[in-house]
Amino acid sequence: MENIHKSPVVSKKVLLPFILVTSLFALWGFANAVTDPMVGAFQKILELSNTQASMVQMAFYGGYFCMALPAALFMRKYSYKVGILIGLALYATGALLFYPAAKSESFLFFCLGLYVLTFGLAFLETAANPYALALGAKETATQRLNLAQAVNPLGLVAGLLIAKFSVKEKLQSDDIVDFSTLSDSTRDAIRIADLSVIRDPYVVLGLVIIGVFVLFLVNKMPQSKDEGPMPSIGDTFITLFKNKKYVLGVVAQILYVGAQIMCWTYIYHYVNGMLLKNVFEISSVNIFGLEFEKDAFYYQLIAFILFVVGRAIGTYLLRFISSGKLLMYFALLATLCVIGTIWIQGMIGLYSLVGISFCMSLMFPTIYGIALGDLTEEESKVGSAGLVMAIVGGALMPFLQGMIIDIGGNGVADTKIMGVSEVNFSFILPLCCFIYIAWYGLRVFRKHEASDDVLFKATN
Repeated sequence: MENIHKSPVVSKKVLLPFILVTSLFALWGFANAVTDPMVGAFQKILELSNTQASMVQMAFYGGYFCMALPAALFMRKYSYKVGILIGLALYATGALLFYPAAKSESFLFFCLGLYVLTFGLAFLETAANPYALALGAKETATQRLNLAQAVNPLGLVAGLLIAKFSVKEKLQSDDIVDFSTLSDSTRDAIRIADLSVIRDPYVVLGLVIIGVFVLFLVNKMPQSKDEGPMPSIGDTFITLFKNKKYVLGVVAQILYVGAQIMCWTYIYHYVNGMLLKNVFEISSVNIFGLEFEKDAFYYQLIAFILFVVGRAIGTYLLRFISSGKLLMYFALLATLCVIGTIWIQGMIGLYSLVGISFCMSLMFPTIYGIALGDLTEEESKVGSAGLVMAIVGGALMPFLQGMIIDIGGNGVADTKIMGVSEVNFSFILPLCCFIYIAWYGLRVFRKHEASDDVLFKATN
């Protein structure tokens, strides 16, 4: 079997800039993983409902939506490097805001810190994704972006480990079954201590980001330019709206990010639901010779590891299978896993939920590469903003899932819907997302890749 792509994925001439840009993918992966467990932490510490706690995700992913287009317009006028520097500065500022937020004991202040932090992430993603696509030949662009995105799960795993052992393990509120039984002074003391625990990793992260800022500041970054005059912003928007592959890709990205955050955030609720239903019959679970306690952390860790493995396998397979077709295959497999998550009771249902991460691994960079594949450099800068704004799906859809889980009360297994608990049924939302993504992959293959696939087979 011969490779579809003949050009090198990354040439030696741009290797250092590519490595620096690739490091950014790990940084926002870390921020994502650290933030997901905070939903449950804030819910317990501040005694919030599932819907109220989901405001953490609203703040985090809402920041992407608000800042992505301004970031794209800024970089359209200046450069990717300047955009990256501004993104790192905002990222560090948002992380450091957690210090005064913990002092004030204000949930809204924490949300503000996350909001500013994701202003920075919006700049970084709006710059880094199209920049990775541009650092080499166009025919290897999607594969190159998948390669850069391969370090994103490493940031996810690091963030999850920090969230578990530097935050969750130290929270006093996790040991409290009913806060109403405590005196006001005891509750206040626990709240102050736990908010300080949440604060510390973000403050350290802010200092690390300042170091990365300096690295980018002192290194030269190549800047490619389209030939000819820059089109007006109005003409660029018109061109993008007329490009169905791009528009449908933005929708696919909204649904993908929503599905990803739902499957990762609510794995904790899913495991809690199993505990309430006494599904676990033993104190630990043995997987590949390792003992895993009845703790959602361990299953999310496995999910992230599968995400890393899936990203590596998907990047390799893109050398032989077209982007649209491979996207469809992964989305169909994800659909089957979600069906198992909803309607199969017990450990098989949990394994199905964990397995979704393998299927999701390919989706974000592949949808990104497909949607921007036909665009010019200047169009890609604005077009990438739409795909980064699509991350708002991570704010909206978990909020809807939280509302479904709250149907029977603040618990996760208070009532049944179609024969399963509300936490199981809530995964109907990711199911719909993956069905659409499978359709989008099929459409891209049939309308844009099928003729190239036939030509490739005929010449080999």
